[in-house]
This record gives sequence, structure tokens and C-alpha cells, in this order.
Amino acid sequence: MLKTYRTVQFTEYGGPEVLQVVEREVPLPGPGEVLVEVRAAGVNPLDWQLRSGAVAAMMPVAFPAVPGGDVAGVVRGVGEGVSDFVAGDEVFGSIGTGGCAEFVSAPAAQLARKPANVPWEVAAGLPVAVNTAFQALDDLGVKAGQTLVVDGAAGGVGSVAVQIARHLGATVIGTASERNHAYLRSLGAEPVTYGEGLAERVRALAPRGADAAFDTAGKGSLPELVDVTGGPERVVTIADHRAEEHGVRFVFAGAGEIRGRLERAAALVVAGELTLSVARTYTLSEAADAHRESEGGHVRGKLVVVPG
Repeated sequence: MLKTYRTVQFTEYGGPEVLQVVEREVPLPGPGEVLVEVRAAGVNPLDWQLRSGAVAAMMPVAFPAVPGGDVAGVVRGVGEGVSDFVAGDEVFGSIGTGGCAEFVSAPAAQLARKPANVPWEVAAGLPVAVNTAFQALDDLGVKAGQTLVVDGAAGGVGSVAVQIARHLGATVIGTASERNHAYLRSLGAEPVTYGEGLAERVRALAPRGADAAFDTAGKGSLPELVDVTGGPERVVTIADHRAEEHGVRFVFAGAGEIRGRLERAAALVVAGELTLSVARTYTLSEAADAHRESEGGHVRGKLVVVPG
């Protein structure tokens, strides 16, 4: 095995330009960890929020810090107490940070087996989106026969939430720019444009309003989502940090149920009931460009860094 590996890191808060590719010694997996040779790493908004210091008050990082919470790769070593994986296993998971590298030591409990027919890039884009979507739908109690509004439905989390809600038997109305409306229809959602007048457009499709709403965009839609669902208790967000002002809950998807959710998602992917659009892939040296595109918003699906 290689003695050193390349990783993306930052040593101070700032713009994408603070990201640098450096070499480190390949780590040994600690107790409860596995060493993963990373084949692909998903890019999530939290990555650039941590890098920029935007969430430093709640989630400070220890420098040098390596971005990348979603990974897919091959197990190359196991730490003490790990019995569910062996070297050579193909895995994917949500590990918090550290995935934007050629190797990473990751908590085994936050990984699941990757189905053989799922591309690395797709597997790397799923974990945070899957964990967050399941958490939001669980918090809202979405079930068959209900109508759910997903604001920002063409993004990574939004598109996964649409498909899981459809699998549960719910009707889904998804917001996106018009260029993404055909894409939303392909996922089983009824598309509407986002922005002012959203409640009226939703009621044109659902005259009695919606049963629940999930805001993944954070573009100021909470008042209209509360209006169209009948109360703040029927709305959750992962993107609007003014949620409390509107009485809306902020979704926090922890690691406790991640493996079970990943296994459920893998089964849906294999069954053809869940797909993920990979908008673009980047090399490690292009990680700053990936962060810039993620910060700009309006990404259909996921951005992925491929170390090789």
C-alpha cells in the first residue's frame, strides 16, 4: 500500500482559494474505524459552510481540516472491534468530514455496503441526501395519500426526498426553475416555479393545500409554505437559519440511523425506484471549483470529487 496520499485541506477560514492539495501519511484505522481508499466524494453545502466559517459558531473545525462528508470506496484495512467489513469490501457512507482525499479513516458504523451495479459517483452522492431526506420525511410523518411540497426539488437532497416520498405513496409538488421541470416530472413530482406567489401556484395543483412541506433551498419561502400547509408544525427546513422566527423546525440528521437508511436507499436504487443525477465531477485539484459551483446554487443533482 502507498505510504503517502493526497488530500484537500484548509488551514484557515475563507473562500474556495484556501483549499490546497497536500500529501500526508496514510493513516491507520482506529478502534471502530475502517481505512477506505476513496473512489468518489460527494460535495454538500455543509462543506463550503464549514470552510468559509459560516457555521463556525455552531460547528468550529480543527485545522488543518479536510472537507468531504460523503464517500464511496474500497476498504483497505479495519480497526479494532470492526467485524462487519473486511479488506476489499466496497462501501459508501456519511462520515462527517475528511472524504475529499485518496484515503480516509472512517467510522464503520456510518458506512454500508455499496451495491455492485451502482457507480462510485452515484454512491458518493447519496449518503447525506438520503440521511437528510429520510429524517425530514420522518419528522413530517409523510405517508401515503398525503401531498408534500419540496422546495428546491431538483437539488441533491430535494430530488432524493421527492423519490422517497413517492415511494411512500405521497403526491409531491416540487419547486424548481423551469429548465428543471421536465426533470422533476421524470422523478414523479408535479413542478412549479419557486419564489413569490408559491402558495397560489401550489393551490392551483392542490386546492385544499398541502399536508407538509420540506424546504431544501433556504430562499425565503417559509411564510408561504406555512400558509399552504396550514401551520409551522407542518414545515421543516435544512437551509433557512431563520426558521425559528417562523416557528419552523430545522432538520438535523444525525449518524445514529445512517447505516439503516443507506441500506434502504441501496435497495431502492437496485429496484430502480431511486436515482441520483450527478451534475459534474471534479479532481482533487479542482475541489475549489466544486465549492464555487455548490455555493452558487441551482445545481441539478450532486457534485462529486473523484480522487483518481
